[in-house]
Amino acid sequence: MPEPEAGQSAKTSSPFSLAVVGGGPAGLMAAEVLSAYGHRVHLFEGMPSVGRKFLLAGRGGLNLTHSEAMPGFIERYSVATDALHAALSAFDNEAVRCWADGLGQKTFVGSSNRVFPVGMKASPLLRAWLRRLQETGDRPPVQFYLRHRWVGLDSESWIFDTPQGRKAFQFDGVVLALGGGSWARLGSDGAWVPMLRQLGVDVISLLPSNCGFDLQRPWSEHFRSRFAGTPIKSVVLSVPPVSEATQNEACFRRKGEFVVTDTGVEGSLIYAASSILRLNLIEGGVAHALLDLLPDRSAERVLHEVSKPRGSRSLSTHLKSRLGLDGIKMGLLYEMLDASVLTDPASLSAAIKALPLVLGATRPLDEAISSAGGVAWDAIGSQGMLKALPGVFCAGEMLDWDAPTGGYLLTACMALGRKAGEDLNSYLQAERSDRAGAISV
Repeated sequence: MPEPEAGQSAKTSSPFSLAVVGGGPAGLMAAEVLSAYGHRVHLFEGMPSVGRKFLLAGRGGLNLTHSEAMPGFIERYSVATDALHAALSAFDNEAVRCWADGLGQKTFVGSSNRVFPVGMKASPLLRAWLRRLQETGDRPPVQFYLRHRWVGLDSESWIFDTPQGRKAFQFDGVVLALGGGSWARLGSDGAWVPMLRQLGVDVISLLPSNCGFDLQRPWSEHFRSRFAGTPIKSVVLSVPPVSEATQNEACFRRKGEFVVTDTGVEGSLIYAASSILRLNLIEGGVAHALLDLLPDRSAERVLHEVSKPRGSRSLSTHLKSRLGLDGIKMGLLYEMLDASVLTDPASLSAAIKALPLVLGATRPLDEAISSAGGVAWDAIGSQGMLKALPGVFCAGEMLDWDAPTGGYLLTACMALGRKAGEDLNSYLQAERSDRAGAISV
């Protein structure tokens, strides 16, 4: 594999030497844009291959994007909506589908309005993408340098640990697309955080997102041994605000399902609420949620059925007969409620419609699907460049934004990669004009 000469600028077909650091979707998108503008791009990846987390995401069917209409789509990014607006407007969910189609990967909209490749797998799309990036033709091919891990910046030299030892390179422009802090074994280990902080870049600590939670009080051994790994289906999870200060941010109510774990809860419904639950943990030390175990029955109907005389029947038999409650839902009632509540029809019916769930901590960052936090938006100037590092741009999950699963994460990573490539090219054109002006003078 060809390699730029250590200690010198890499050879390029344009006047500039460029690097993309990170081989995930954001880095690959940035490289694609810069190559299309005629720049010779050197892409560095610390792992033995690129797109490893992308491939993992596609194991159960690659959810490329979501078909939700704008502006609802953009609003899924919560407090980062304004910061992401330009990137997502330029490369939205329809653009993602067109891009995939251009690689020969047709897409379809599933029943949940999520968008998938027809073949469902990530590997054919990634292979087609890499072929296009490495093709010779009307654009310079992107050069890949695997097992090249960025470890720091020394004056104007970018330092990498490589299979041949530590090496230094110089570039006129760099896109950093180093990922977040989840799934470290796939390369997103957050090791870049202290390095950028030492270089004067404001980085907000990485936190788990789309993650599971531990209960404040652990499950009893009886409940854990019987139900850990069991899904709880067709419930409504609601999260009340922890304080007036978070009234707008901490309102959540959605129907779905999740899974009981050894220590707490995880799964799609929990992931959807994770940013709000995490905020409540930070604000209040614990996160309170409510479960409606029978969302298709009114509170009045539940009270009416619970109040029916049960005679000699057990409570479990009575609730199964009158309301269809059994299995893990019945187990939750016995696990979470005192005997005084179980024996009082009014209190029990209220608990069935609003069972308290008290969470004490997120699961570790490395277990999360994604991470929140990252390079602060205030650290980025009007040109999209890091204020502390001229000529350096950031893309993807290493920026401070958060999103639910369902295609929103991948779409934003790709959009931010494209924007970083565009911003770097604009910066280079301005540099070219400045150089030409200096020569003419």
